[in-house]
Amino acid sequence: MRVLGRGEGVCYLAFMGRAPSFCGVILAAGESSRMGRDKALLPWPPQATSTGPGDTLLSAAIRLFSPHVDLVLVVVGANERDLAPVVYAHGGSLVVNPDPARGQFSSLRAGLQEVLSRGRDAAMITLVDRPPVRPDTILALTAAFEQALRSWKWAVVPEYQGQHGHPILAGREMIEAFLRAPESSNAREVEHANVAKIQYVPVDDPLVAINVDTPEQYAGLRSNVLQSG
Repeated sequence: MRVLGRGEGVCYLAFMGRAPSFCGVILAAGESSRMGRDKALLPWPPQATSTGPGDTLLSAAIRLFSPHVDLVLVVVGANERDLAPVVYAHGGSLVVNPDPARGQFSSLRAGLQEVLSRGRDAAMITLVDRPPVRPDTILALTAAFEQALRSWKWAVVPEYQGQHGHPILAGREMIEAFLRAPESSNAREVEHANVAKIQYVPVDDPLVAINVDTPEQYAGLRSNVLQSG
């Protein structure tokens, strides 16, 4: 009989036929200073100006995750009042980072702690300034994650033409690695420290590796959306 080492419990459960129980985690607590307006509320697909009610980067991300997770957690900061109506209208839940000035890693940790508090053992993680990827990309990553658990991996990260991106699918062991790391650390450092436990999955979807930080980047998204559609 094999004795399981620390951090192998979720993998064992996968072998026993139990699928991981996912929370979606969307990090949306940033100030969007370079964009000049909250990136979470930018119209999606990209538009030069708002045309009224419709999808935003945040609502599109929630709708993308919802069929694949038990619930979607959106981590907010000082923008809680502005984002709460969008989150609740699309069936999400709020997690408030009380001090978002500590940086994105503090929001990640707040979201992942809530994942465990809700009794879930896996997370599908993205940033609100990452455009929603294609639905078939989510399906491919979910299938890869279930296979990766059987190889004693902790997480799956999409890769487009050598660039790593989002969403990241993290099992309980990876979640705990993020939560154990010093507050002064960042997600990339934790990823590099555990690279042997991460499965990188090539996908034919440029949106996994795109950031939207400036008006120019947002305006340039239209061609990428058309290519990935």
